[in-house]
Amino acid sequence: MSKKLNFCIVDDDDIYQFTIKKTIKSLNLAENIRAFYDGEEALNFMIENLNNDNELPDIILLDINMPIMDGFQFMEEYIKIMPSLGKKITIYMVSSSVDPADVERANKISEISDYIIKPVEPSQLESITDKLIKGI
Repeated sequence: MSKKLNFCIVDDDDIYQFTIKKTIKSLNLAENIRAFYDGEEALNFMIENLNNDNELPDIILLDINMPIMDGFQFMEEYIKIMPSLGKKITIYMVSSSVDPADVERANKISEISDYIIKPVEPSQLESITDKLIKGI
C-alpha cells in the first residue's frame, strides 16, 4: 500500500486507544494517528485545522459513549463545519454497543460510512483503508 492515511481515534477508553493505535501501526496503514478522549476535543482540533488538509484526518473512528460530547453530539456539530473542511473525511462509528437503536441512529446519519462493533479486527481496518485509497 503506497498511500498512508491520517487516522483520528475519538474514544475515552485508554485500552482501546492503545490497542487500535498499535494495530494501525503494525499494519502500516497510517501516516499519522491522532487520538482524542471526547468529541469536543476532536471537534476543536478540526475547527483549528479547517484549512490544513495535512493535519485533518482521512478516517475518524468515533465512539458513541464518551463524556463531555458523545459520538452523536460530535456528528451534529461535525455536519455544521463539514462544508468548511478542505477535504472529505470518512467516519466510522465504532462502539461496543449492540443496541439496535444506536445502530439505527448511526445508519440514519449519511455522513457515517458504517457502524462497527468493537473489537475492530485488523482485516476491517485494512478493508476500510483499501476502500478509501481506491476510492470505492
